[in-house]
Amino acid sequence: MKLTLVGAGPGDPDLITVKGIKALQQGDVVMYDALVHPDLLDYCRTDALKVYVGKRRGAYSCVQEDINPLIVHYAQQYGHVVRLKGGDSFVFGRGYEEVDYARQHGIETHVVPGLSSSYAVPASAGIPLTTRGISESFWVVTGTTKAGQLSADLQLAAQSTATVVVLMGMHKLAEIMAVFAACGKADIPVAIIQNGTLSDQQLVVGNVGTINEKVAESGVGNPAIIVVGEVAALTQLDLQTVLNASTSKIE
Repeated sequence: MKLTLVGAGPGDPDLITVKGIKALQQGDVVMYDALVHPDLLDYCRTDALKVYVGKRRGAYSCVQEDINPLIVHYAQQYGHVVRLKGGDSFVFGRGYEEVDYARQHGIETHVVPGLSSSYAVPASAGIPLTTRGISESFWVVTGTTKAGQLSADLQLAAQSTATVVVLMGMHKLAEIMAVFAACGKADIPVAIIQNGTLSDQQLVVGNVGTINEKVAESGVGNPAIIVVGEVAALTQLDLQTVLNASTSKIE
């Protein structure tokens, strides 16, 4: 009995790792999520059982409390379960919960890392999370905690000079921007990227004070990633312009 957790990457099926493809080719059962590109299932064996266990806000088909025992069931019945999850399974993917549950039931576990959407999606839009003279670090924060509230870390992130990436936060965009505005950052650039790395990727750029209106006008929504920081302006301006603006604000 074996469980292999595979990160599918940020969306584009070409961005899965070679090791991830090899795991898919070996799995007896492949349990996959909503954000997994369907082309990746072509790598599965023809006789493999493919089980959709996706969960999306407002349309849950399978809750986590059901997925964990399903992994154990399929491992016991078939042998090798490949759990295919969007991005990287250990970055807001609840991957460790599944690995831990499987281990408690005597199942051998392996983890194949994937490209996290937290940095791959901004990169696909031309946004570097760090670059000399502008951003020395970045935070990755969830838009919603298990209790359905904003993470307390968001307040700390908003007070820093770091780039802040918010995952799963579009339904709380106004609240998130209010946190940054309260820290005196109404003019800080914001970029929102929907369907990152895919052919229908969309990008909306504004600042903390204007992004809600721009999102409403554009119709951009989930799945999307929010990037807050001076680097978000690099999608529209050259590096020297942003450097000059940042220096001006410090002076």
